[in-house]
Amino acid sequence: MCVKEVVVQNQIGLHARPATFFIQKANEFKSAIWVEKDERRVNAKSLLGVLSLGIIGDTEIRIIVDGVDEKEALDALIKLVESGFTD
Repeated sequence: MCVKEVVVQNQIGLHARPATFFIQKANEFKSAIWVEKDERRVNAKSLLGVLSLGIIGDTEIRIIVDGVDEKEALDALIKLVESGFTD
């Protein structure tokens, strides 16, 4: 299992379009992936789950990945979040 905290860089946070990019990236991997904010954890492959967290810009989130490609998945998701969802 890999866990890392990251700050959402874009101003609008993880809503609509950025959330879709995040979910699409998460679905490229076989590992189970969760996003956690304020002790609330959701499936990172679920649009409704991710949107329900209400993640705004400059919010710290935790990404938790467990599975065969966990390292690659975590690296890709961290890169996406840190880029402001432009990659």
